[in-house]
Amino acid sequence: MSTNNDHDQAVQRFRDSIPLFQALSDPARQDIILLLAEHNSLNVTDIANRSRLSRPAISHHLKILRDIGLVSIVQQGTQRYYSLSLEDAVSQLKSLISTVEQTCL
Repeated sequence: MSTNNDHDQAVQRFRDSIPLFQALSDPARQDIILLLAEHNSLNVTDIANRSRLSRPAISHHLKILRDIGLVSIVQQGTQRYYSLSLEDAVSQLKSLISTVEQTCL
């Protein structure tokens, strides 16, 4: 039987996950994530060449993904290369799922 504390914890985990869900909800960002999953790292030009979006739009979406921690950057000379950094997001989602399983099922 779940307690009020369990319920509060579940609600908090959901609320903590909102920025991640918002970042993942955009199809353009989903496309970027899938592109980066296929390649070790890409720069903005590489991503734009494989996308229907402009370079400024790609940069905008990469900033959102970077801010939420889904993408990391490595500077190589004048180029910035982006790669996936999913460990924290996966951990957050696993924690949410575990809390839901314990509280709601």
